[in-house]
Amino acid sequence: MSLNGQPAATIVCTFPMPPGTRFEWHAHGEHQLAWSPEGVLVVSTESASYVLPPSRALWIPAGTLHETSASGIAVLRSVYLRARSCPIEWPTPTPVAVSPLLGELIHHLDGEALVGDERTRAEIVLFDLLAPLRSATIDVRLPSDPRARDVGDALLADPSDGRTLQQWGRAVGASSRTLARAFLAETGLPFGRWRTLIRLQASLPHLAQETPVTTVANLVGYRTTSAFVAAFRAQTGVTPGRYFASSKSGRRDRVPRGTAR
Repeated sequence: MSLNGQPAATIVCTFPMPPGTRFEWHAHGEHQLAWSPEGVLVVSTESASYVLPPSRALWIPAGTLHETSASGIAVLRSVYLRARSCPIEWPTPTPVAVSPLLGELIHHLDGEALVGDERTRAEIVLFDLLAPLRSATIDVRLPSDPRARDVGDALLADPSDGRTLQQWGRAVGASSRTLARAFLAETGLPFGRWRTLIRLQASLPHLAQETPVTTVANLVGYRTTSAFVAAFRAQTGVTPGRYFASSKSGRRDRVPRGTAR
């Protein structure tokens, strides 16, 4: 898109994402703001994974290798920002809160009818509205040892699996001591701590879809909601109910009365 012979600073593209859609690893020559007004996106980079409900978007710097997926129905509204025209120079992927104003502005910028000075003013407001959102990511490194990797892959598929390291050893043909050494050497974490992070990471898509915290705790392998909340708070600094708190004014988290947050 060009305006009076000059390229627009932003271009908005919309990609419907049926369940299971995955845009394999790729990079863009321009900065990107990835946002879904409907559904939940998961954007993975080489160093982290970001779960994005409609209340947040992800700034992806130009040249960053990433993969975008959706487990349920979602819509990817991708704002491409020309590096030469963009005043923002965040060097790493950065979550931002999507206020009602920012969401409407992205819709407003979608289309060729908005041109000239009117578009330039809207783009300036867009840049002003982008502010980093403090968001602790939950990163998990997988072991490379084949037997430990088999355990890791199984827990990724079912984080609620509560087998002990000794039981896992019998399943994959290794002693519990061998597996313990492999996890510590290759992930930097003891097996128990590593499994905790797997469970917390698995909880994020459910929390983003506003699944009750008690249900999420059971899905990822916690016997009590309080134990899940304590582990989540210890890792992220906030409760599960606050992690994806909407930026919409006046809205509160949907947590049933009496449920731990």
